[in-house]
Amino acid sequence: MLVAIVCAFTGLCYAELASMIPIAGSAYTYTYATLGELIAWIIGWDLILEYAFSNMAVCVGFAAHIVDLMDWLGIHPSARWISPAYLPSGLQDFSGNTLYAPGWHFGFNWPAFLIVMILTVVLVRGIRESAETNNIMVLLKIAAILIFVAFGAHFIHPSNWHPFYPNGWSGLLTGGSIIFFTYIGFDSVSTAAEECKNPQRDVPIGILATLVICTVLYIGVAVVLTGLIKWNLLVGDAAPVVNTLRKLSLTNRSESLHWVRLVILIGALLGMISSILVFQIGQARVWFAMSRDRLLPSVFSKVHPRYRTPAVSTWVAGIVVGVPAGLLDIGTFSDLSNIGTLFAFVLVSAGVLILRYKDPHRHRSFRCPGGPVFPVLSIFFCALLMAGLPIMTWLRFFVWLGIGLCIYFFYSRRRSEFCPPHRAR
Repeated sequence: MLVAIVCAFTGLCYAELASMIPIAGSAYTYTYATLGELIAWIIGWDLILEYAFSNMAVCVGFAAHIVDLMDWLGIHPSARWISPAYLPSGLQDFSGNTLYAPGWHFGFNWPAFLIVMILTVVLVRGIRESAETNNIMVLLKIAAILIFVAFGAHFIHPSNWHPFYPNGWSGLLTGGSIIFFTYIGFDSVSTAAEECKNPQRDVPIGILATLVICTVLYIGVAVVLTGLIKWNLLVGDAAPVVNTLRKLSLTNRSESLHWVRLVILIGALLGMISSILVFQIGQARVWFAMSRDRLLPSVFSKVHPRYRTPAVSTWVAGIVVGVPAGLLDIGTFSDLSNIGTLFAFVLVSAGVLILRYKDPHRHRSFRCPGGPVFPVLSIFFCALLMAGLPIMTWLRFFVWLGIGLCIYFFYSRRRSEFCPPHRAR
């Protein structure tokens, strides 16, 4: 609920910024046109972090579901080729036996790597997303969630909810920070501000309705899942729902749960494939846009002569996601994705305040209600959630940001279209 409220504040800020630019695009596009090159670079570099690490986490989750599907089919490959090389909590089989101790081991998560490479080939050859196909995928995902909630509710043990608030406020804050990346994508509603008949009414309704529906579904899954199994047994599990269903079906010898597990698996896999596709497209387009603005080498904005897609940036995005997804665990990826997303949202919200002061008469088809209240609350709550992330996540984020600023000042700034002739190289 806390995360949904934060996203509502940020989504409304995002909608105002998007409505000021009469083109579709990302936060990078809007910021470049309104706040200048340096802020746009920081957001673009941050979006690369957000998209890349979000997809790495989804790919690891996808691989865990593939492993579960193979188990359902009676196929049991060597753990060496279906698990990450780095396992901070170690690895246990479905019976609880330890396969690998915490730390590094010789192995590679091939399902996570291969799904990215396969979808990269698809994206290079070109794919057109239709509203009808997207609606079908969304309905299938929602159906899988509702089936889990309906069937799982019959096997809840209320004792698993006690204590209901085991780690206090700090645990709530950390939990909200960790699961924040599951809400990534809601801001895409705001990019359609210029296409609405009545943006001032339609945009907030679209954003808030999206968040309410997602929040209700998330709460339903969380309540049922933690009622089926103790919350601490879910830590580090990249496929907690289907793995819990497997344990239940074996414990209760329930044939119906066995088939429900298959339905949930198929729904989850379809949902993750669509998510990976969307964010790989987004990441490649950020590389492409920054290259087109001369902030990255021109090779990233090259278009395939036959398929007319940004082939180089798409392949780079695929490799950047695929290789780490085969090596690292889901927790590392989600933390970095969260801090990158929250930082981008802070900049977007601050940008709304700055532009209201610097350019108050600029046309806005949508204006965030409440004056400065929502942008300020967005900044405050995003910073609060960032404070709940581990210190190592902060250190890695500062390293990433430092690398980006070095690239900007020593390369991008000297080659951008705004660079004075005497400074260009």
